[in-house]
Amino acid sequence: MNALETFGLGVRYGQSWAVRDCTLSIEEGHVVALVGSNGAGKTTLLHCAVGLTEATCGTISVLGDLRAGSDEALARVAFVAQDTPLYRHLTVTEMVEVAANLNRSFDLPFATARLRQLDIPAKRRVGKLSGGQQAQLALTLALARHPDLVILDEPLARLDPVARHDVMALVLSMAAEEGISVIFSSHVVSELERVADYLVLMAHGSLQLTGPIDEILASHTVLAGPADDADRVATQCSVVHVEQAARRVQLLVRHDQSVDIPPGWEASPPSLDELVLAYLRDPSVVGRSGPLALAATRAGGTLR
Repeated sequence: MNALETFGLGVRYGQSWAVRDCTLSIEEGHVVALVGSNGAGKTTLLHCAVGLTEATCGTISVLGDLRAGSDEALARVAFVAQDTPLYRHLTVTEMVEVAANLNRSFDLPFATARLRQLDIPAKRRVGKLSGGQQAQLALTLALARHPDLVILDEPLARLDPVARHDVMALVLSMAAEEGISVIFSSHVVSELERVADYLVLMAHGSLQLTGPIDEILASHTVLAGPADDADRVATQCSVVHVEQAARRVQLLVRHDQSVDIPPGWEASPPSLDELVLAYLRDPSVVGRSGPLALAATRAGGTLR
């Protein structure tokens, strides 16, 4: 069963496409990192998955063949938005009671125990909580429903490093223990390799790179060697990104088979952080190879 599936999905606002020609299939059980620059279409895609945004064209379904946004889907999907929408005038206790009354499967002991562990004052009004405390409250209410799919839009943005670590540790433990699927968007690239096993990278409203993270990393190599030999090496590979300094050049390349290391060059595996940043810097050169790719990436490459 697929946790999320789209086919030709598109969302247009006026003459601009927020998401375009998005075809994606993610099996259940994955912890998915959704990454892209501002305006890449991440939030629009997530809003489509929970029925907050209607598709202009194409289809989107969750948890098999459930129509995104349907009552049956919403009963099994938990969503935490970036702005953590909560009733600010209610106390924490009252907010928990509202969530419990709206969701038959709500785990009140779990929610109460976690909020107590986080030392979030039960009698304080939600609007008086810090941004991080509000994010923790929203996440607690979502997880207390024991959903089959959790969708998080920038859940870490308002949290300090310790809180980010604790939040993702909780999500991962529930994913492992209860078999839930998780899709989260994040700008905190350094967190991805520790928590996610599947990557969806978007650029300009379209999918740029998708797949299991271990497979993606295995299909990329960092080559470092003399700059005057770069054009020849580039003819043998698909160049994603170039970094050049004086007489040395570093190429991030994508390949289907193992790469033959040219004489005088060194090869090393990229980190996920390195790979994601390279794609974010050069979204237009994916799939090019040879001197054309070098010319394009040199224009936007980082000089050390």
